[in-house]
Amino acid sequence: MAEYIQGAQRVLDEVEKAVVGKRNVLEKIMTAILAGGHILIEDIPGTGKTTMALAFSRAMGLDAKRVQFTPDVLPSDLTGFTVYQKETGEFVYQPGAVMCNLLLADEINRTSPKTQSALLEVMEEHQVTVDGVTRKTGDPFIVIATENPAGSAGTQLLPESQLDRFMICVSMGYPTIQEEVEILKRNENGRVPDSVCPVIDADTLLAMRRETAEIYVHDRIYYYIAELARATRENEWAELGLSPRGTVALASMSKACAYLRGRAFVVPSDVSEVFPCVASHRIFLNMKAKVGHVQVSELLRQVLEKVEVPSLKTRRQ
Repeated sequence: MAEYIQGAQRVLDEVEKAVVGKRNVLEKIMTAILAGGHILIEDIPGTGKTTMALAFSRAMGLDAKRVQFTPDVLPSDLTGFTVYQKETGEFVYQPGAVMCNLLLADEINRTSPKTQSALLEVMEEHQVTVDGVTRKTGDPFIVIATENPAGSAGTQLLPESQLDRFMICVSMGYPTIQEEVEILKRNENGRVPDSVCPVIDADTLLAMRRETAEIYVHDRIYYYIAELARATRENEWAELGLSPRGTVALASMSKACAYLRGRAFVVPSDVSEVFPCVASHRIFLNMKAKVGHVQVSELLRQVLEKVEVPSLKTRRQ
């Protein structure tokens, strides 16, 4: 187990060659990758979302593809299509962009709902069906999608049911003065992502995922996760609370967080650490909250304060 955990830390160290000062965000993304989930990055342009995604693909030695979403991107661009070959008299499948290990979906909110639905279906099933033939995507298959919340012209917001397919939602944020100076220095000699080297491969990542799935979770932790979910649904500011899929994602992220910290069991702090990034995009505020200018982050903070943290004094037998 220690060997693979060190591999995860080496991935983070490599990605930090391209992304300055965002270790906390990078750890959340690595945690989601270990948990087998997909990542949504919501931030303004130019904060390093694309650079970060490309750096992860390089560091993990994955086959990566990138799609810049625009209104004219079609579902077949993602899933692939068949073409008639006159020479052989047969239809030949042309793979789409999802036939890879890591897909960077840039500005997913700028394409049509039909194309968004095609991508999110592949995210759930890890397969595509074209002309009656089902084909598997790469294994592992990870989607890192970005969207720009500033400016709504030409955008199609993801519905609640589609946002729920992403395990976490994070933001990069602006760098500090010192971090921005470091970014300027690193960009003097060309493209920063080119300096990132592979430190693991797809098989190693799959082995890490299998170990993550075996992390022990006490029943008190499961009840804690369920109580947090119920508290979001019953909160006075919530129109929609954490879904059952979100609860499962929270448990998986908690196990991956424990794994990344070098533990074979989950503690309450693992749950509280990943709770905001798992729940933020799944919570929708009601009119009372909107009138009172309440933010989702305030609701989540209140939930964490009100739900009793379990005590794990007894050891596993």
